[in-house]
Amino acid sequence: MTTESTAASAGATADAGGKGRSAAGTVLTALAAGQFLMILDSSVMNVSIATVAEDVGTTVAGIQTAITLYTLVMASLVIVGGKLGTIIGRRRAFALGLVIYACGSLTTALSPSLPVLLFGWSFLEGVGAALILPAIVALVAGNFPPAARPKAYGLVAAAGAIAVAVGPLIGGLATTYASWRWVFAGEVVVAALIFLFARRIKDAPPEGRTHLDLVGAVLSAAGLAMMVLGVLKTSEWGWVQPKSDNTPTILGLSPSIWLIMGGIMVLWAFFRWQNRLQEGGKEPLIDPALLEVRQLRAGLVSFFSQFFLQAGIFFLIPLFLSIVLGLSAIDTGLRLLPLSATLLIAAVGIPRFRPNANPRRVVRLGLLGFLIGLLVLLGGLDLDADASIVAIPMLFIGFGIGAMASQLGAVTVSAVPDEKSPEVGGLQNTVTNLGISLSTALVGSIMIAILTSAFIANVQNNPDVPESVKQQASVELVGGIPFMSDADLEQAMKEAGQPEDLTQAALDANAEARIAGLRTAFSVLATLACLALFFTSRLPTKPVGAGPPQEAEAATTAAG
Repeated sequence: MTTESTAASAGATADAGGKGRSAAGTVLTALAAGQFLMILDSSVMNVSIATVAEDVGTTVAGIQTAITLYTLVMASLVIVGGKLGTIIGRRRAFALGLVIYACGSLTTALSPSLPVLLFGWSFLEGVGAALILPAIVALVAGNFPPAARPKAYGLVAAAGAIAVAVGPLIGGLATTYASWRWVFAGEVVVAALIFLFARRIKDAPPEGRTHLDLVGAVLSAAGLAMMVLGVLKTSEWGWVQPKSDNTPTILGLSPSIWLIMGGIMVLWAFFRWQNRLQEGGKEPLIDPALLEVRQLRAGLVSFFSQFFLQAGIFFLIPLFLSIVLGLSAIDTGLRLLPLSATLLIAAVGIPRFRPNANPRRVVRLGLLGFLIGLLVLLGGLDLDADASIVAIPMLFIGFGIGAMASQLGAVTVSAVPDEKSPEVGGLQNTVTNLGISLSTALVGSIMIAILTSAFIANVQNNPDVPESVKQQASVELVGGIPFMSDADLEQAMKEAGQPEDLTQAALDANAEARIAGLRTAFSVLATLACLALFFTSRLPTKPVGAGPPQEAEAATTAAG
């Protein structure tokens, strides 16, 4: 071979490598943008609920219902969405989901009333997300070799977490300077761009199976919907005992506990049905053998822990910044940006610069980083605290979330053969949605319980409060009081015609009670971060891609 031909060959190889890297970058950008878009809707309107409610002629409760139903539809259908990806092809499911999601966003942007908003936002966008999210997991597995997957999954997971962090900032900016409708109109444009780039994504062809387990689909959707709805409504109905005299009851208990128990029973029936199909040689919605794979189980539990902790932080920090300190939606969003920065650095940087890192060790470091951030935050949280106390904790917590995100996606998918990745995607997104909904409900209820007891105790111990008021507070407020700003409480006291000294006593009691509630809620998250360390022992110690998923292959072969 001549020098010229050798040089030409080297140049062609370099060009091919460059094009390959460019194509991989395009694919990863499209998938990460899809993840960002799906998660954005769960947080983008939280700071603009009152404005949206007024614009479409409904109440704050109506808009909160729309947000809740979006989560509910997505969570209940994501397992079915993963199976449909196996049947029609992952890229086709991804593209179809984008079309449905874009139609939902456009409907929401133009909605004149709550029913139209519910159809566009809660139903169409929820269905679109249920198709897209499991397809993303499968498409990463199909477009990147095992060694490159930690970085790819890390970036995709980081995109979702950043969407939660910057959602309030985007919503606040749009609502303040233009209209909330532009957020959803912008989603249509982004979905269209992702759709165009989706053609470059390599697809795994359908497996030739046309059977969809309809009984299993109904059982899984119903069971998950009942569980998630029951958890989400605990703030309104209470967990076991009715929250107030106006709460509907079933045999004297809150509807929430009945929905949760009913959902668990339906899911038990679903898994029994799946085992029956497998034993009869038929195709189940989810291969029961998957849940026998220890690495996959450990990965799913870790995913649940990550999103439980993450959702708790994104619930509590905005409460502290916006209600306790009175920051605007824009300022609240800006205070969360340090978290986004370290999250992205860890999620992308660890796989890039430490590709041979021990996944179990990285996840444990992530949990420790999260724990350190919470402890630093607890150390500075008092009545004199200002917004600066969240800066350092956000850096540690962002690193912790990013470190976990850099490993867990690859850990779960690498535990099984690639053809099972859509089913894993469905399971993965199911446990993340359960973690998010359970975290918000549990942390919120604990915080309100401590807030209520601390407020009543402060009122009872205040010598300036009349005895009759103390007795009235003990009776009327025991069911729970809202997490209120000083301005809202002062306005409520004035409208009730209360004297100035009683108003000041209530403001002082409320200030101390809010801090007590927040400190307890953050302490619960710190405790759960410690407990999560015990469930990391079955995560792999070897880098993902170091070998074939032998345990998974053995399990699925035995089941088949």
